[in-house]
Amino acid sequence: MFGIRKALVASALLIPSFVIADDLNIYTDDALASGWENWSWSSTLDFAATDLFEGTSSISVTSDAWAALSVKLEGTFPSFAGLRFDIAIATLALNLYPKGANPDVSIYIQSTTDNAQSPTIPLSAFDQTITADGFTSLLIDFSALPGTGGPLITRSEGLITYEFMAMQGTDSWDRITFQAGANGATYHLDNIVLVESIVITPEFLSAEPLANNVIAVTTKGAVNFSDVSVILNQKALTVESSSTYSPPDTPAKTITYLTLASSLSPGTLLITTGNSTFNWTLPSVQYASIVQSVNHAINPHIYGVNFPTSASYIEHLGVTMSRWGGNAVTAYNPFGGFTNAGNDWYFENRASDSADDWVGWVQNAGSATMLTVPALDWVSKDASSYSYPKSVYPDQASFDTYNSDAGNGLFPNGSYVTPVPDQNNVYVPWNTSAAKQWLSGMKNKPTIVTIDNEIEITSNTHQDMHPILLSPMSYDEELSRVIDFATAAKEAIPGVLVGAPSTCSWWFYWTSSVGYSDNAAHWNIDFLPWFLQQMKAYEKANGTRLLDYLDIHYYFQPDTSANDAAAKALRLRMTRSLWDTSYVDESWVGVDPQNHQWNPTVVELVPRFRTLIDINYPGTKLSIGEWSSTEDTDITGGLVTVDSLGIFGQYGMDSATYWATPDELGPIGLAYWLYRGYGTYFGSSSAQVNLANPQPDILGLYAGTENGLLSLVIVNKDPAIPVAWDLANVPFGKYFMRHFGGEAGVAKWQTNITLSANNYIVVPPYTAVFLKQL
Repeated sequence: MFGIRKALVASALLIPSFVIADDLNIYTDDALASGWENWSWSSTLDFAATDLFEGTSSISVTSDAWAALSVKLEGTFPSFAGLRFDIAIATLALNLYPKGANPDVSIYIQSTTDNAQSPTIPLSAFDQTITADGFTSLLIDFSALPGTGGPLITRSEGLITYEFMAMQGTDSWDRITFQAGANGATYHLDNIVLVESIVITPEFLSAEPLANNVIAVTTKGAVNFSDVSVILNQKALTVESSSTYSPPDTPAKTITYLTLASSLSPGTLLITTGNSTFNWTLPSVQYASIVQSVNHAINPHIYGVNFPTSASYIEHLGVTMSRWGGNAVTAYNPFGGFTNAGNDWYFENRASDSADDWVGWVQNAGSATMLTVPALDWVSKDASSYSYPKSVYPDQASFDTYNSDAGNGLFPNGSYVTPVPDQNNVYVPWNTSAAKQWLSGMKNKPTIVTIDNEIEITSNTHQDMHPILLSPMSYDEELSRVIDFATAAKEAIPGVLVGAPSTCSWWFYWTSSVGYSDNAAHWNIDFLPWFLQQMKAYEKANGTRLLDYLDIHYYFQPDTSANDAAAKALRLRMTRSLWDTSYVDESWVGVDPQNHQWNPTVVELVPRFRTLIDINYPGTKLSIGEWSSTEDTDITGGLVTVDSLGIFGQYGMDSATYWATPDELGPIGLAYWLYRGYGTYFGSSSAQVNLANPQPDILGLYAGTENGLLSLVIVNKDPAIPVAWDLANVPFGKYFMRHFGGEAGVAKWQTNITLSANNYIVVPPYTAVFLKQL
């Protein structure tokens, strides 16, 4: 008997063939192959399923949240070229996934000998859609992983951070894991094989117009460029020169830049490469002018992230500010090396890295640091206790897959578990004296300290430490804690800068967990304006400025979770909420503003808070301690990040750190690399940009200047149409160019070009380009 089969072989960018003579089978029919062991957890498995199969059977997998099918070899597999497997959605699980979406499963490879782990590879990184009417065959090429295109490297996991080591082909790989996400997964696997070699068929992948007179051609394998022709408006263009580049961290990707003898212009562009033709309609120009003499300094701290992974990561992305923050540091005990992430993970204590050591290596790598100081009454007492044991609170909504006794502190109806647990079971007391002892004893002093993390919602995120049933966080309590711990920090580290209150979101900028009665009790003044007034009053009364940075967290409010074409377009235009005084937010904010501010349905984040600071506490800097693109793995997330970093510089932000740690080879990491990677920086001052026809929904243009030299970042957010710019005052001559996105894909593409004209500069669809005058 034969099951239904629909086989599609694919990797991220390659459609290879594979050699099977020396392949290593993991599963074919009925059971794991000899030498392989089942190391799965919290999953229901049938290794001889016959409801959907190839040959005689398949593996049926039903995994709970974060559970996995995991197999280990009695030995190692250090030298294979890739992993091939057939996968299908179980018919009964079709309703679990949005139409066209792949199961929420990620694959990674490990060494149980040295605890090394590869990057995770989500099924969403593959171009193919997995179906229920048959199997789809997928291939992971270890030299060009789906999603990033990078090689198989090891990842050594820390407790808060991740440390990356560039080690391709470790000698001790021995385990393969298919892990479900937060909602679990149900699917079938068959014909799981480690392939000995992959043969790449030469192919032209893309050819795009770029800059003034460049065609960027991506390829795989040894292609023949003698077949390439470029025709513009039925006239053949001469290729004057060419240069080829392969990014060191994605060596399987290659791009060749063809420099034309004449400039591009509006019309029909045909690029013929062997058997492929790439057709572009080049548009009429957008007009703009750059005025370098009108400029203001860009604070370099806007190019920050939370928890960079290594010194090389900081160098490669040009990270300027690194934050130690998040829910997991509210309970950080520096004297024991323990912490607790609260409701992010079942209120469980765990071991933690050393903040002191972290500040040291980050600053030695060239980044400033922002360190969060706990400001509640408790910190973790050990690495193993937890607040809601099943033995005490049996009726809870969920329990930790890895520790079945640890619950989430909620009844099945979503209400808080009662009675409130005794904090002494999990925590030890914390106060300003302990904070001073810690901070004054640090060998490595941070640049900025922030007073806790989102403590306005601590009665939710850390309900066991500060129960909402007893006392939700009020205006007055939050102010008191900021003043007390900011005073301790300033006394412990003379000259340290302090940021607060690290408010979580738009809603809590204006009110507290107590609710609007708290606003009413404070003359109906919204929270952050009131907070600034009180910090100013403290300085006036005591002669000491405690608040150097108003630190807030900003997460775009529109719902883009569908990630379809409409959601992507919304994601790309919502950056207007950072600056645009006419952009009504396309979320609940634009309908139910819930504050007493001017123009309340418009966020205009940076101008608004600049004004609030000027009114209520002049001289205070503005920091965004957490922000996000809303989709780290999609090209639109990368373009949002490019756009946002440009806006931060143009509108005078003082510090910003992305939440959390962008993948260096993913779209967000490439946005940072575009501006700052490997020591090549966007200009230190923002130059004036004048647009004849602003189109912020689809276009962004940012100019920098330094020592008389111009740098530009152009982002084209249109998914299908190139943009062409006529840029007055842009000098001719040599430029260093970086870019990512478009048909060329997500990789660190770069070259040197000569700009021979400034009246027709092309950027392909869904592409960000950096130009720096040499």
